[in-house]
Amino acid sequence: MMAITREHELHKRRFGRNVGLGLVLVAFIVLVFGLTIAKVQRGGTIEAFDHTYRPAIDPAAQPMTGGTE
Repeated sequence: MMAITREHELHKRRFGRNVGLGLVLVAFIVLVFGLTIAKVQRGGTIEAFDHTYRPAIDPAAQPMTGGTE
């Protein structure tokens, strides 16, 4: 029995490209996920550049220590 639609050579090439692109996307997702997990597991304060003032990183806002009193 013959199939109703024949698979053209173009479909085989397109499928190969789609599989390749899918693998690249999966690799990118795994990379971003891995970097996220590594950053979260490192602990400490996780601060990003969010256009707000943070006294914790401003040396002028830190209390003076070791001075004469």
